[in-house]
Amino acid sequence: MISGTAAIAGIGATEFSKDSGRSELKLAVQATEAALADAGLPVTAVDGLVTFSMDSTAEIALARELGLAELRFFSHIGYGGGAACATVQQAVLAVSAGLAQVVVCYRALNERSGHRFGQVSRAAVAAPTSSGVDNGWHYPMGLGTPAATVAMIARRYMHEYGATSEDFGRVTVADRRHAAVNPDAWFYQRPITLAEHQASRWITEPLRLLDCCQESDGAVAIVVTSLDQARDLRQRPAVIQAAAQGSGPDQYVMTSYYRDELGLPEMGVVARQLWRQAGLGPPDVRTAVLYDHFTPYVLLQLEELGFCPRGEARHFIADGAIEMGGRLPLNPHGGQLGEAYIHGMNGIAEAVRQVRGTSVNQVPGDGPVLVTAGTGVPTSALILGLD
Repeated sequence: MISGTAAIAGIGATEFSKDSGRSELKLAVQATEAALADAGLPVTAVDGLVTFSMDSTAEIALARELGLAELRFFSHIGYGGGAACATVQQAVLAVSAGLAQVVVCYRALNERSGHRFGQVSRAAVAAPTSSGVDNGWHYPMGLGTPAATVAMIARRYMHEYGATSEDFGRVTVADRRHAAVNPDAWFYQRPITLAEHQASRWITEPLRLLDCCQESDGAVAIVVTSLDQARDLRQRPAVIQAAAQGSGPDQYVMTSYYRDELGLPEMGVVARQLWRQAGLGPPDVRTAVLYDHFTPYVLLQLEELGFCPRGEARHFIADGAIEMGGRLPLNPHGGQLGEAYIHGMNGIAEAVRQVRGTSVNQVPGDGPVLVTAGTGVPTSALILGLD
């Protein structure tokens, strides 16, 4: 078992913006240096690097810029945002197996000033790969953006369970309320009301502008080492109590509406592993950082993770339940809807701050913190807790 063998010892990030003015490689270097400084480790201590297959900065390029003499472990994780927590899982496996001592997980992207994920990509359907073949089923029907494919499952969810656009909007209202007091958030001091959500323009029905996450420039880095070593470093260790990946039956990318049964079974695969590894259950979780690229998937995640029965998430989140002071505060940093969209890596950093007790929206108690990665794709998640 990997539970309790490793910890996150450092976190670092650049500022989050809409135009960083520098390369993604430079962003990765700056976030990594910040994370190592946070941990109190020299750059030379790093012997492992993990990132997303979508990241433009290769491990060897980052190693050169950092001046690393050698790497003993390096890895890429696929499936976009679903990779976020899995990068940490890979680092835990490496550290636990003795393949590396200090592994940095990183993600750097100019997703607003550079390549924008929300636009139609002809290359995605023309690629001579199985993914290109898969995309060939829905691109000709006009479903050529993430929002378009998510709109399909969102409409089905509304039809089967009676959810409304206002139910989706409550997720955005909570995130923006939390971001409004987070100085690092793009939407700092800019909360919204449910009425403002309802007045925002359609992107692809039933998704409104304020149901969709931001496009952001920035980078985040996470330092993973053994728990024994982390205890001797600068920060309180955020112990990795569970780490899991999952892919469900009939898995496609962002097209879960094809399945016979409505849901996110890949998150169910992850959830069962998490609770088993950590010896915990949903009632034990103090706060959760749920991947919020689109608001309907937050409701679906709550159900797959076991916080409420299927189809009941709209009732679970009512009356401020996911805001500070509620039964399960979600995304205290503001999430990708309110802080920034760094492919979920900034959510892991917030989970670490919650364990340390240093978040700007600190949730009381010493219980574990759950953080998930992308939904609608093969995905991953973590449970972090105190030593």
